[in-house]
Amino acid sequence: MQRLLLVVVLLLLTPLAFAQVYKWTDAGGTVHYSETPPSTGTNYKQIKTSGSVEPLAPPPAVETAADKAASTTPSTPAQPVVDTPENRARLCASLKVNLTTLQGGAPVVMQQEGKAVALDDSQRSAQLTAAQAQYQQYCQPH
Repeated sequence: MQRLLLVVVLLLLTPLAFAQVYKWTDAGGTVHYSETPPSTGTNYKQIKTSGSVEPLAPPPAVETAADKAASTTPSTPAQPVVDTPENRARLCASLKVNLTTLQGGAPVVMQQEGKAVALDDSQRSAQLTAAQAQYQQYCQPH
């Protein structure tokens, strides 16, 4: 009787080990995952799952007393970057990439307080204005 029960349980779990997932990107640049294929005409990839469960993110580290003491100690403020042609070229290249990303239609995600946060329209506009001002200040010939 126990063997029959074990066989039934294993048979019920078998489809989970061989699950099929579909991945595609829509016109807005958003990546979608689904157990069913997207509508006809959509370019997609089939992803085979391993059946194992893996954490999405590593578990948070346990904070020790030494870590707490170090975090209460004031850190030195960031030092300004020396204005050299190499540093200015790196800044301008970074600003160009940021401007292209902010002007595009894909969602923009930024790190805020250690968390990934998608920008809404007003935040995106503010970031775009700031990047344009910096580009004009540092990268445009005067």
